[in-house]
Amino acid sequence: MKLGTWNVNGIRAVAKKDFAGWLGQSGLDVLGLQETKAQDDQVREALFDLGGDWHIHSSSAIKKGYSGTAILSRVEPQAVTHGIGVDGLDDEGRVTSADFGSFHFVTVYTPNSSSGLKRLPFRKQWDVAFLSYLQGLAAEKPVICCGDLNVAHQPIDLARPDANYNKTPGYTQDEIDGMTALLEGGFCDVWRQQNPDRVEYSWWSYRGGAREKNVGWRLDYFLASEEALGHCGPAAILGDVHGSDHCPVVLDFKG
Repeated sequence: MKLGTWNVNGIRAVAKKDFAGWLGQSGLDVLGLQETKAQDDQVREALFDLGGDWHIHSSSAIKKGYSGTAILSRVEPQAVTHGIGVDGLDDEGRVTSADFGSFHFVTVYTPNSSSGLKRLPFRKQWDVAFLSYLQGLAAEKPVICCGDLNVAHQPIDLARPDANYNKTPGYTQDEIDGMTALLEGGFCDVWRQQNPDRVEYSWWSYRGGAREKNVGWRLDYFLASEEALGHCGPAAILGDVHGSDHCPVVLDFKG
């Protein structure tokens, strides 16, 4: 199987940029989307051009036009779960999970700590709860988790680490520690394991020509549980795919 993840920064916006055409030639079997910024019915409407080739399952935020995740798959999942089952953390549509029989596929849009780091306490609470959720799934069967984790874990994962450390959302020590806890809690950053010294990014600010200058961050990941890691083939960051301020990441997986 070929798996993908993409923060589309608005499903209705990316649908107008030939998303259906890109998906049709991508070779993907399953795609996790983040930041759909749409209610469930609006997600389906935006993806109408996909026809009957794809099964669509989405989780929308209570607040309209905000956050949201979705899973598109060529094969219907055995079961789909929305959220992580924790009061106060499931109002923003940040997690959609699909059980494909031999493995769980989870797509996540991790909360951004926001300007002034005002949501950092919420983010820290989320990191703890989400790790517990993934570990619960991993106790059942292999888990592949993908999405925008809103953190650059190491200095190599962003273009200007010194200027951003403990100042910018996504590169504070608390957020780094949250990612470290995921990796020490039984999950592997697949792309980084395969490319220990490679510099590639998956997000660029719309300001200052950041993408043209490749002043970016690697915020989008595939995480594999210990049981799933042996089924993982090559992972790739598709930096030449436009349509959002993020680019897709893909993974070959022997499900």
